[in-house]
Amino acid sequence: MTEILSLSNAVDFLIEQARKAGADSAESFGVHSLSASAECRLQKTENVEYAETAGVDLRVFCGRQPAVVSSCILDKKTLTDLAQRAVQMAKAVPADPFCGLADPEQQITAFPDLDLFDPTELTTADLSDTALKAEDAALSVPGVTQSDGAAAGIEKSHIIMTSSTGFRREYDRSSASVSVSVIAADAEGRKETDYDYSTAVYFSDLEDSAKIGNNAGQRTVRRLNPQKIPSGTMDVVLDPRLARGLIGTFAGAINGAGIARGTSFLKDCMGQEIFPAELSLLENPHKQRGTASRPCDAEGLPCLPRALIDKGVLTSWLLDLHAARKLNLESTGHAARGLGSNPHPSASNLTLTGGKVSADELMADIKYGLYLTQLFGQGIDLITGDYSRGASGFLIENGEITVPVSEITIAGNLKNMFKNMAAANDLDDRHAINAPTIRLFNLAVAGK
Repeated sequence: MTEILSLSNAVDFLIEQARKAGADSAESFGVHSLSASAECRLQKTENVEYAETAGVDLRVFCGRQPAVVSSCILDKKTLTDLAQRAVQMAKAVPADPFCGLADPEQQITAFPDLDLFDPTELTTADLSDTALKAEDAALSVPGVTQSDGAAAGIEKSHIIMTSSTGFRREYDRSSASVSVSVIAADAEGRKETDYDYSTAVYFSDLEDSAKIGNNAGQRTVRRLNPQKIPSGTMDVVLDPRLARGLIGTFAGAINGAGIARGTSFLKDCMGQEIFPAELSLLENPHKQRGTASRPCDAEGLPCLPRALIDKGVLTSWLLDLHAARKLNLESTGHAARGLGSNPHPSASNLTLTGGKVSADELMADIKYGLYLTQLFGQGIDLITGDYSRGASGFLIENGEITVPVSEITIAGNLKNMFKNMAAANDLDDRHAINAPTIRLFNLAVAGK
């Protein structure tokens, strides 16, 4: 009779079998997750889902030859075969001189409690009520004519990380979300759409669902009757949602994997002033209930608060062990990985600080410019820094936001954009990436 193992026993068993099969070292992740969600449309619940999943993976090293495998079946025979297959795979691939586990003395042994698990029990009916409330608020905004749907969901996971180095961490983590998207139409039937959302570790920390719905409705209605504008060079202001995306692009540009490959436009900028001197980009992996908080990375190394940009100066790459070894540097504790994948560098909670003026004051001297609320397309080249994306938003005239505009493209170079940007002080510290309203100077704008 097949023996089914618990998650905890399965990860230990995999490492034991990997060593028996000939692996020099190994690590295993195990994840047991419960997720629930509800979706509604036009005040009717359309879809309710509940899922429970469990899985384990095994990452082995035969010398400097790595392999990673995973399974959602936790019986002894399957896991024994999996470990043997992983070792066979590793012995068949070329050696990678930069792979391997962390040294035991590098790995964390004490884990600070960051309050990352919400024990509250919620039913799918609770989630449906939350989604319906958000949608109702959005549909109540005058001018909104149709719903594109609303949703609420939660996920709770039990995670185990263990390694042949002796490292072990077992913990719980949760997340919650609510979102809504609606459509508005003008008198001629021309339509626009927009959305709003909230995510948090605790369900109770989500923004009020009625507020989310009202924001989505207001954003959508404001976009009606957009105008086209002539092409030119002008200042562009990004709302906080888009500003967060810009900072996310920066995080991608200092990702150690790209730096090690030489494929980032910032690869030669360490120690240089690449942001304005008044701005800093802070990382706080120890933020209580932070959506990207973590005491250690996926390789067991401690995650520490740091200034990635300190008064404009680039101070650190995002490095996992592999990228750090390629660059002859030490890991910065930024490894992340999902079940069955290799580690890759990833940031924790980021906040752009240093803005001194309000958003209104930031754009007060703009005679003719743009306030953008949506960007489209993938026109970002991290090798050269060239940036070109479709956009929509509003015209700024004499410091005031006026009419909606659409069918435009903005273009510039990220190195220049970062060096010359200005920031407001309207920070919202609810996200994995937090940024205020940002002003970009002298971008090329293609219109009619």
